[in-house]
Amino acid sequence: EYSCEYGSLKFYALCGVGGVLSCGLTHTAVVPLDLVKCRMQVDPQKYKSIVNGFSVTVKEDGVRGLAKGWAPTFFGYSMQGLCKFGFYEVFKILYGNMLGEENAYMWRTSLYLAASASAEFFADIALAPMEAAKVRIQTQPGYANTLRQAVPKMFAEEGIWAFYKGVAPLWMRQIPYTMMKFACFERTVEALYKYVVPKPRSECTKGEQLVVTFVAGYIAGVFCAIVSHPADSVVSVLNKEKGSSASQVLQRLGFRGVWKGLFARIIMIGTLTALQWFIYDSVKVYFRLPRPPPPEMPESLKKKLGLTE
Repeated sequence: EYSCEYGSLKFYALCGVGGVLSCGLTHTAVVPLDLVKCRMQVDPQKYKSIVNGFSVTVKEDGVRGLAKGWAPTFFGYSMQGLCKFGFYEVFKILYGNMLGEENAYMWRTSLYLAASASAEFFADIALAPMEAAKVRIQTQPGYANTLRQAVPKMFAEEGIWAFYKGVAPLWMRQIPYTMMKFACFERTVEALYKYVVPKPRSECTKGEQLVVTFVAGYIAGVFCAIVSHPADSVVSVLNKEKGSSASQVLQRLGFRGVWKGLFARIIMIGTLTALQWFIYDSVKVYFRLPRPPPPEMPESLKKKLGLTE
């Protein structure tokens, strides 16, 4: 039934392919919304709201202006998706084996959090250069219109540091976001099958399973957006300005400033996260990869707790 063994190299590689498609395609699709969100964060006087941001951008740059930064978005988030989803599967199995079957079940939320944080650490190093170029293209008028113009200019001005100075704020933004994205998704799927779906997952069709995936992804995405938004505001401002540190930007923005553009981000990240999980799970279905059912208490633990007769 399956095309490879769970935890094999082929399994990890195909999970990585699923990650490339799920992150690269979805982030590129929402570039117009991301562009307006970034501009609202770095210039709130000019871009007052989502609707106003869209109309100002179209007025100044035309409809094509809304696609600014699509290339670094596609390449950056494809690399990030490869590492995020591929390494998550690696670390989930690795840490699960280290804990043993019973502990892996009892501490499963912590297991999801640790595996996703480890995966995102590497994913952000892969993403940082393209994220820096994207923000420059989107938020600095006249700096560069394309990736080919931005990269040599950034390197000439600041050297290799230009591409990695945002990696620490990226970790601040993406690691909590990804921990929430994976742990909330895994536990929501478990809860949906337990309390909402009227039959076990094994009896659900592939289509029904993918609907559950989409719903759980959207719920996880809303929480993700809220948890990671303040750091996202800092990243946007930091990549626009030269010589500022994350703490200086945070002080200047203040409590209200870091929440600018949150509603736009909830819509964007909720939809994005739901689509990412849907695409990722669809790739697993297409390649016939093993998809373990929601975790159940091991028999040995049931005996210890006196839950079996």
